[in-house]
Amino acid sequence: MAIGPRRRARIVALQALFEADNSSHDPMESLQRIIESQRTGKAPAAFAAELVQSVLAKREELDGRIAKVAPAWPVDQLPAVDRNILRLAISEMLGDNGTPVRAAINEAVELAKTFGTEKSSSFVNGVLGSIAEELEQIEADQPTAKRG
Repeated sequence: MAIGPRRRARIVALQALFEADNSSHDPMESLQRIIESQRTGKAPAAFAAELVQSVLAKREELDGRIAKVAPAWPVDQLPAVDRNILRLAISEMLGDNGTPVRAAINEAVELAKTFGTEKSSSFVNGVLGSIAEELEQIEADQPTAKRG
């Protein structure tokens, strides 16, 4: 089965973030090298760059959200794969990139099944499910704008 362009982008973004998390490599340079070596294609490459830039820009906020819903698991002690899958997914969930929250969760779970341990997918699903509930509550609590 062929991998769709957005999933390809998420895989490439995860690889770049994982590499940067485990070395002193610049994430955008790693991403560019991975894109070139895997011949990712223009659309997936652009989306991967958008994902990596979003994670880098919001990393502190993303890690704070993870810590809030999974206090028993210090973010810096999570496996690097799980940590970066969560960062990618939460960034997508918070972003304005056209990805529905449930799709971001499902994609993250698939990445966890492919690249993580046997427990990664359930952990990722649980953390992201909690964050999705928080986002739904925040949205429900916001007053709707009056139309004139």
